[in-house]
Amino acid sequence: MSERTERQKEYWRKNVTMTLILLAIWAIITFVVGYYARDLSFQFFGWPFAFYMGAQGSLILYVVIIGYYAWYMNKLDQEYGVAEGEDD
Repeated sequence: MSERTERQKEYWRKNVTMTLILLAIWAIITFVVGYYARDLSFQFFGWPFAFYMGAQGSLILYVVIIGYYAWYMNKLDQEYGVAEGEDD
């Protein structure tokens, strides 16, 4: 097997860094906010914050995380010339 080039290492480093950042955000949303939401007793869009986070808020943020990751990786793939071609 051939050694990876510096450009490939940089691409992989950026990929892993973004993945770890988004996983940390996911963990905070899932465990920290969910755990402490009951203590945060204020209204959010007319509902108690704990109910909103459990029913809607976390799910919306998960979709945003997935959308951002897809956008970022497409941009990174194009920047490093490894983007997949479109099938016509």
